[in-house]
Amino acid sequence: MAKVRLVLDTRKSAKSATIGLFPIAIRLFHRKTRIIRLPYRTSPTGWDDKLMKLKKSASSNENIDCDKINESIYDKLHIARKVIVGLGESINSIDSDILVEYIKKAWDKTVDTKIRQEVDNGLTLSDWGKVLIDRKLKSNKPSTAEWYNNSIIAFQKLSIDKKLRLDEITVTFLKNFQIEHESKGNSNNAISSYMRAIRAIYNSAIKEDQFVTKKNPFEHFKIPTTRRTKKKAIVKMNFLKIRDLCYKKGSPIWHAKNYTLIMFNCRGMNFVDLVKLQVRDMVNDRIFYGRSKTGDQLSVRITDELREILGFYSLDKTENDYLFPANYDGSTKSYEKYKSLRRRMNGYLKIIANDAGIEQAFTTYTIRHSWATIAKYMGISTEIISEGLGHNSLRTTEIYLKSFTNSVLDEANELVVS
Repeated sequence: MAKVRLVLDTRKSAKSATIGLFPIAIRLFHRKTRIIRLPYRTSPTGWDDKLMKLKKSASSNENIDCDKINESIYDKLHIARKVIVGLGESINSIDSDILVEYIKKAWDKTVDTKIRQEVDNGLTLSDWGKVLIDRKLKSNKPSTAEWYNNSIIAFQKLSIDKKLRLDEITVTFLKNFQIEHESKGNSNNAISSYMRAIRAIYNSAIKEDQFVTKKNPFEHFKIPTTRRTKKKAIVKMNFLKIRDLCYKKGSPIWHAKNYTLIMFNCRGMNFVDLVKLQVRDMVNDRIFYGRSKTGDQLSVRITDELREILGFYSLDKTENDYLFPANYDGSTKSYEKYKSLRRRMNGYLKIIANDAGIEQAFTTYTIRHSWATIAKYMGISTEIISEGLGHNSLRTTEIYLKSFTNSVLDEANELVVS
């Protein structure tokens, strides 16, 4: 339990240079000692340390109203003690400097439940965010951890003291955050991404009884709608062109071409899932793997083209070996290695796209999006495409399939009006 008492601050630095007197103060001990100076001074002989009051008989006090001052400093001591008692177990969640601030607030107004509520809700965004980030890292989900961390940094930049408390995130704060980023030219997609991450952290604190809120701002504020991004799919003919490209066997770009065709044959497999494949994931005529993003287990039949490519990579390997030289064990420790692999892969895909005469941007994500879109053009149902991609909801798949090219829509319109 924190302790407070009235003292005379006789440190050399506290002595008045003009009148040579020392300030009366509240000495607070809560993990550390803090001195809160009061607006009264006296000499060491004018202070009764045992009774914690001014001596009327002291010459240094003869021109002041000792009774009035003693009453005033006792009131402040009483209020400080009342704050400490009123906080109860909540006091264990704050440090001595914060406690000093609450005592000073209490001197300006009657101690009420508001101070208690402020302490109970004193959890900062960064403190709780760190808990969730550590969990994600331990669960080998470094990309989600990175998302949380970047969003926390973005939100804290709008906070004056950089220690943004969860109870300081209000509807007004969210509106200001949106306006601030819009003024910098940031897209709705970027703003939405930040806010969705903070909403997840905020709601997690509530769900786990770490934080109490009277009004959840995310229930009263509409996060900006993400805008439809530029079309990312390429037509099936372009994949046929990629198949015909010839590169030196064993070269980095030769591997990149193989990875492209493997991902396409595996229903738009994510690059992160590709580089984690091991020989044992191939069983008879199928590949079994768990999606890194959701953990869902997927199974893909090995096509003739896929079997031919995989034959090279599985040769003379044991079942525990990684299939590809760009292997990644999925751990947080190796996440930076994976990001480097992905950057290099996307670099090679630019060359491949240029060699195949593909004008659109071509990345690892394009392969996945293209498989879904080509399937849709061929009349395959959204439900089947959704299951093929390993999506947990049709809504996610529908976002993939929303952006048909103008040429397709034009052709459809010709059929309708002709």
